[in-house]
Amino acid sequence: MAIRAATAAGPPKDEGTPARRHPKYYVVKGRLADMLADLAPGDALPPERALAESFATSRTTVRQALRELTIEGRLVRMHGRGTFAALPKVAQPLQLTSYTEDMRRQGLASRSRLLSVDYVPADEDLAERLGLRRRARVLRVKRLRLAGRPVPAKLPAQPDAVASDEPMAIETTHLEAARFPGLAKHLGDSVSLYALLASSYGVHLVQAEETIETVPAPPHEAELLEVTVGYPMLLLTRLSRDDASRPVEFVTSFYRGDRYKFVAQLRPPPRAS
Repeated sequence: MAIRAATAAGPPKDEGTPARRHPKYYVVKGRLADMLADLAPGDALPPERALAESFATSRTTVRQALRELTIEGRLVRMHGRGTFAALPKVAQPLQLTSYTEDMRRQGLASRSRLLSVDYVPADEDLAERLGLRRRARVLRVKRLRLAGRPVPAKLPAQPDAVASDEPMAIETTHLEAARFPGLAKHLGDSVSLYALLASSYGVHLVQAEETIETVPAPPHEAELLEVTVGYPMLLLTRLSRDDASRPVEFVTSFYRGDRYKFVAQLRPPPRAS
Protein backbone atom coordinates (compact mmCIF):
# COMPACT_ATOMS: atom_id res chain seq x y z
CA MET A 1 0.00 0.00 0.00
CA ALA A 2 1.36 3.40 -0.91
CA ILE A 3 1.68 5.73 2.06
CA ARG A 4 0.36 9.20 1.47
CA ALA A 5 2.68 11.78 3.01
CA ALA A 6 -0.01 14.11 4.30
CA THR A 7 0.59 16.69 7.00
CA ALA A 8 -1.30 16.93 10.26
CA ALA A 9 -3.84 19.70 10.50
CA GLY A 10 -3.13 22.32 13.12
CA PRO A 11 -4.30 25.72 14.32
CA PRO A 12 -3.56 28.71 12.06
CA LYS A 13 -0.40 30.67 12.83
CA ASP A 14 -0.38 34.38 13.50
CA GLU A 15 2.03 36.38 11.36
CA GLY A 16 5.28 36.93 13.23
CA THR A 17 4.46 34.24 15.84
CA PRO A 18 6.90 31.30 15.97
CA ALA A 19 5.34 27.98 14.94
CA ARG A 20 4.52 25.77 17.90
CA ARG A 21 6.29 22.43 17.79
CA HIS A 22 4.02 19.42 18.19
CA PRO A 23 5.30 16.13 19.59
CA LYS A 24 6.57 13.84 16.83
CA TYR A 25 3.95 11.15 17.54
CA TYR A 26 1.20 13.79 17.19
CA VAL A 27 2.42 14.72 13.72
CA VAL A 28 2.55 11.03 12.76
CA LYS A 29 -0.93 10.56 14.19
CA GLY A 30 -2.21 13.36 11.96
CA ARG A 31 -0.68 11.76 8.88
CA LEU A 32 -2.16 8.39 9.79
CA ALA A 33 -5.57 10.04 10.27
CA ASP A 34 -5.27 11.48 6.75
CA MET A 35 -4.43 8.01 5.48
CA LEU A 36 -7.49 6.53 7.21
CA ALA A 37 -9.73 8.97 5.34
CA ASP A 38 -8.94 7.03 2.16
CA LEU A 39 -9.43 3.56 3.67
CA ALA A 40 -12.56 1.47 4.02
CA PRO A 41 -13.31 -0.52 7.21
CA GLY A 42 -11.13 -3.61 7.21
CA ASP A 43 -8.38 -2.17 5.01
CA ALA A 44 -4.93 -2.95 6.38
CA LEU A 45 -2.33 -0.34 7.26
CA PRO A 46 1.33 -0.94 6.37
CA PRO A 47 3.48 -2.58 9.08
CA GLU A 48 5.03 -0.41 11.78
CA ARG A 49 8.47 -0.68 10.19
CA ALA A 50 7.22 0.59 6.83
CA LEU A 51 5.36 3.45 8.51
CA ALA A 52 8.46 4.41 10.50
CA GLU A 53 10.59 4.47 7.36
CA SER A 54 8.03 6.52 5.43
CA PHE A 55 7.66 9.09 8.21
CA ALA A 56 11.42 9.09 9.02
CA THR A 57 10.79 8.33 12.66
CA SER A 58 11.12 5.49 15.16
CA ARG A 59 8.79 2.53 15.53
CA THR A 60 8.17 3.67 19.11
CA THR A 61 6.75 6.96 17.82
CA VAL A 62 4.59 5.15 15.26
CA ARG A 63 3.39 2.73 17.93
CA GLN A 64 2.27 5.58 20.19
CA ALA A 65 0.32 7.21 17.34
CA LEU A 66 -1.32 3.87 16.47
CA ARG A 67 -2.21 3.31 20.09
CA GLU A 68 -4.05 6.64 20.38
CA LEU A 69 -5.99 6.01 17.15
CA THR A 70 -6.93 2.57 18.47
CA ILE A 71 -8.18 4.05 21.76
CA GLU A 72 -10.24 6.54 19.74
CA GLY A 73 -11.88 3.62 17.93
CA ARG A 74 -10.42 4.40 14.50
CA LEU A 75 -8.16 1.36 14.29
CA VAL A 76 -8.37 -2.32 15.18
CA ARG A 77 -5.06 -3.91 16.11
CA MET A 78 -4.73 -7.71 15.97
CA HIS A 79 -1.74 -9.41 17.47
CA GLY A 80 0.22 -11.17 14.77
CA ARG A 81 -2.11 -10.00 11.99
CA GLY A 82 -1.68 -6.28 11.69
CA THR A 83 -3.59 -3.02 12.05
CA PHE A 84 -6.86 -2.33 10.24
CA ALA A 85 -9.25 0.57 9.70
CA ALA A 86 -12.14 0.17 12.12
CA LEU A 87 -15.86 0.44 11.60
CA PRO A 88 -17.33 3.84 12.50
CA LYS A 89 -18.58 4.39 16.04
CA VAL A 90 -22.24 3.91 16.88
CA ALA A 91 -23.78 7.39 16.95
CA GLN A 92 -26.27 7.28 19.80
CA PRO A 93 -28.86 10.08 20.10
CA LEU A 94 -29.45 11.27 23.65
CA GLN A 95 -33.08 10.36 24.17
CA LEU A 96 -35.24 8.37 26.58
CA THR A 97 -35.56 5.08 24.71
CA SER A 98 -34.63 1.48 25.37
CA TYR A 99 -31.34 -0.04 24.25
CA THR A 100 -33.20 -2.32 21.82
CA GLU A 101 -34.90 0.66 20.18
CA ASP A 102 -31.63 2.57 20.00
CA MET A 103 -29.83 -0.27 18.21
CA ARG A 104 -32.74 -0.91 15.86
CA ARG A 105 -32.59 2.72 14.71
CA GLN A 106 -28.90 2.16 13.94
CA GLY A 107 -29.75 -0.90 11.84
CA LEU A 108 -28.02 -3.18 14.33
CA ALA A 109 -29.20 -6.42 15.86
CA SER A 110 -28.96 -6.30 19.63
CA ARG A 111 -29.31 -8.48 22.66
CA SER A 112 -28.68 -8.27 26.38
CA ARG A 113 -27.14 -10.76 28.77
CA LEU A 114 -28.57 -10.68 32.27
CA LEU A 115 -25.57 -10.68 34.62
CA SER A 116 -27.33 -10.46 37.98
CA VAL A 117 -30.64 -9.63 39.68
CA ASP A 118 -30.61 -9.00 43.41
CA TYR A 119 -31.98 -6.83 46.20
CA VAL A 120 -29.87 -4.28 48.05
CA PRO A 121 -30.58 -1.72 50.80
CA ALA A 122 -30.60 1.83 49.52
CA ASP A 123 -27.66 3.88 50.72
CA GLU A 124 -28.06 7.59 51.40
CA ASP A 125 -27.36 8.65 47.80
CA LEU A 126 -29.62 6.07 46.16
CA ALA A 127 -32.43 6.71 48.65
CA GLU A 128 -32.33 10.43 47.89
CA ARG A 129 -32.37 9.85 44.11
CA LEU A 130 -35.32 7.44 44.19
CA GLY A 131 -37.22 9.28 46.92
CA LEU A 132 -37.00 6.39 49.40
CA ARG A 133 -36.13 6.04 53.04
CA ARG A 134 -32.57 4.99 53.76
CA ARG A 135 -32.03 1.21 53.60
CA ALA A 136 -35.30 0.68 51.72
CA ARG A 137 -35.27 -2.45 49.56
CA VAL A 138 -34.08 -1.79 46.01
CA LEU A 139 -34.08 -4.15 43.03
CA ARG A 140 -30.72 -4.06 41.24
CA VAL A 141 -30.50 -5.37 37.67
CA LYS A 142 -27.14 -5.67 35.93
CA ARG A 143 -26.99 -6.35 32.18
CA LEU A 144 -24.33 -6.63 29.50
CA ARG A 145 -25.45 -4.89 26.32
CA LEU A 146 -24.31 -6.36 23.02
CA ALA A 147 -24.74 -5.28 19.42
CA GLY A 148 -24.30 -7.26 16.24
CA ARG A 149 -23.00 -6.00 12.96
CA PRO A 150 -21.25 -7.81 10.12
CA VAL A 151 -17.47 -7.97 10.07
CA PRO A 152 -16.03 -6.22 6.99
CA ALA A 153 -14.97 -8.85 4.45
CA LYS A 154 -11.38 -7.55 4.53
CA LEU A 155 -11.09 -7.84 8.33
CA PRO A 156 -9.75 -11.23 9.48
CA ALA A 157 -11.95 -13.09 11.91
CA GLN A 158 -10.66 -12.61 15.44
CA PRO A 159 -12.36 -12.71 18.86
CA ASP A 160 -11.28 -9.16 19.71
CA ALA A 161 -12.19 -7.74 16.28
CA VAL A 162 -15.33 -5.80 15.46
CA ALA A 163 -17.86 -8.59 15.12
CA SER A 164 -21.40 -9.65 15.79
CA ASP A 165 -22.44 -9.78 19.46
CA GLU A 166 -19.80 -7.22 20.34
CA PRO A 167 -19.98 -6.08 24.00
CA MET A 168 -20.92 -2.41 24.04
CA ALA A 169 -22.00 -1.44 27.55
CA ILE A 170 -22.68 -2.58 31.10
CA GLU A 171 -25.88 -1.21 32.57
CA THR A 172 -26.90 -1.37 36.24
CA THR A 173 -30.49 -0.35 37.01
CA HIS A 174 -31.98 0.35 40.45
CA LEU A 175 -35.74 0.36 41.08
CA GLU A 176 -37.92 0.54 44.20
CA ALA A 177 -38.69 -3.09 45.07
CA ALA A 178 -42.02 -2.39 46.79
CA ARG A 179 -43.35 -0.54 43.74
CA PHE A 180 -42.61 -3.40 41.34
CA PRO A 181 -43.45 -6.66 43.11
CA GLY A 182 -42.59 -9.77 41.12
CA LEU A 183 -40.53 -7.87 38.58
CA ALA A 184 -37.39 -9.94 39.14
CA LYS A 185 -38.98 -13.20 37.98
CA HIS A 186 -40.00 -11.66 34.65
CA LEU A 187 -36.50 -10.50 33.77
CA GLY A 188 -34.27 -12.43 31.42
CA ASP A 189 -31.82 -12.08 28.56
CA SER A 190 -32.99 -9.50 26.01
CA VAL A 191 -36.20 -8.70 27.91
CA SER A 192 -37.01 -4.99 27.51
CA LEU A 193 -37.35 -3.50 30.97
CA TYR A 194 -39.18 -0.43 29.70
CA ALA A 195 -41.74 -2.57 27.86
CA LEU A 196 -42.19 -4.70 30.97
CA LEU A 197 -42.76 -1.67 33.21
CA ALA A 198 -45.37 -0.34 30.78
CA SER A 199 -47.24 -3.60 30.17
CA SER A 200 -47.18 -5.10 33.68
CA TYR A 201 -47.16 -2.03 35.93
CA GLY A 202 -48.58 0.77 33.79
CA VAL A 203 -45.45 2.87 34.31
CA HIS A 204 -44.21 4.96 31.40
CA LEU A 205 -40.94 6.88 31.53
CA VAL A 206 -41.37 10.37 30.11
CA GLN A 207 -38.38 12.38 31.35
CA ALA A 208 -34.84 11.84 32.59
CA GLU A 209 -31.74 13.65 33.79
CA GLU A 210 -28.51 12.21 32.42
CA THR A 211 -24.85 13.01 32.93
CA ILE A 212 -21.89 11.76 30.86
CA GLU A 213 -18.27 11.71 31.93
CA THR A 214 -15.10 9.88 30.94
CA VAL A 215 -13.51 7.34 33.27
CA PRO A 216 -10.82 4.65 32.97
CA ALA A 217 -12.16 1.11 32.75
CA PRO A 218 -12.15 -0.67 36.14
CA PRO A 219 -10.90 -4.30 36.09
CA HIS A 220 -14.30 -6.04 36.24
CA GLU A 221 -15.91 -3.82 33.60
CA ALA A 222 -12.83 -4.09 31.37
CA GLU A 223 -13.06 -7.88 31.43
CA LEU A 224 -16.76 -7.90 30.51
CA LEU A 225 -16.30 -5.36 27.71
CA GLU A 226 -13.15 -7.09 26.40
CA VAL A 227 -10.85 -4.09 26.74
CA THR A 228 -7.74 -3.44 28.81
CA VAL A 229 -7.90 -2.01 32.33
CA GLY A 230 -7.72 1.78 32.20
CA TYR A 231 -9.21 1.96 28.70
CA PRO A 232 -11.31 5.14 28.17
CA MET A 233 -14.97 4.61 29.04
CA LEU A 234 -18.07 6.78 28.97
CA LEU A 235 -19.87 6.67 32.31
CA LEU A 236 -23.56 7.58 32.08
CA THR A 237 -25.83 8.14 35.07
CA ARG A 238 -29.55 8.55 34.49
CA LEU A 239 -32.50 9.25 36.75
CA SER A 240 -35.78 8.55 34.94
CA ARG A 241 -39.25 9.71 36.00
CA ASP A 242 -42.81 8.80 35.13
CA ASP A 243 -45.60 11.10 33.92
CA ALA A 244 -46.22 12.17 37.52
CA SER A 245 -42.55 13.22 37.88
CA ARG A 246 -42.00 10.38 40.32
CA PRO A 247 -38.51 8.77 40.21
CA VAL A 248 -38.65 5.29 38.68
CA GLU A 249 -35.10 4.13 37.98
CA PHE A 250 -31.53 5.16 38.62
CA VAL A 251 -29.08 3.74 36.08
CA THR A 252 -25.30 3.72 35.81
CA SER A 253 -23.81 2.56 32.51
CA PHE A 254 -20.28 1.99 31.29
CA TYR A 255 -19.99 2.42 27.50
CA ARG A 256 -16.92 1.61 25.47
CA GLY A 257 -15.34 4.89 24.43
CA ASP A 258 -13.94 3.36 21.24
CA ARG A 259 -17.33 2.18 19.97
CA TYR A 260 -19.75 4.88 21.10
CA LYS A 261 -20.38 8.54 20.60
CA PHE A 262 -23.45 10.45 21.76
CA VAL A 263 -25.34 12.98 19.68
CA ALA A 264 -27.63 15.72 21.00
CA GLN A 265 -29.93 18.05 19.10
CA LEU A 266 -29.68 21.55 20.53
CA ARG A 267 -32.22 24.35 20.26
CA PRO A 268 -32.09 27.90 21.61
CA PRO A 269 -34.12 28.59 24.73
CA PRO A 270 -37.52 30.22 24.22
CA ARG A 271 -37.38 33.98 23.97
CA ALA A 272 -38.60 35.96 26.94
CA SER A 273 -41.92 37.67 26.23
